[in-house]
Amino acid sequence: MKRQILSLSILLIALPAEAAVSGFYDSAEQIGLILSSEAVADAVHQAPIGSISNTGTRKDGANEWTVRVQECDLKVYLKPVLPNGPGKTTYELEAPGACE
Repeated sequence: MKRQILSLSILLIALPAEAAVSGFYDSAEQIGLILSSEAVADAVHQAPIGSISNTGTRKDGANEWTVRVQECDLKVYLKPVLPNGPGKTTYELEAPGACE
């Protein structure tokens, strides 16, 4: 019995550590990336933002967000970038369109 507990303890210690960020902080980071993006500001022609909402996930795993301004709704995508080892996921922003 002691040998099994020791083996299990060694196994648990050997497993890689995974960082988990709560959904609140993860979405706050994503919204911060959108708000700080010069590409998004240019795409909405510097118009004031009415809302930002998560509107789904693309087939490649990118999170779809909709930035609503008075003139239009702009879709932006945040592709997850996994860390090389322990750490948190970061995101790469794609703003493929613009308000016309």
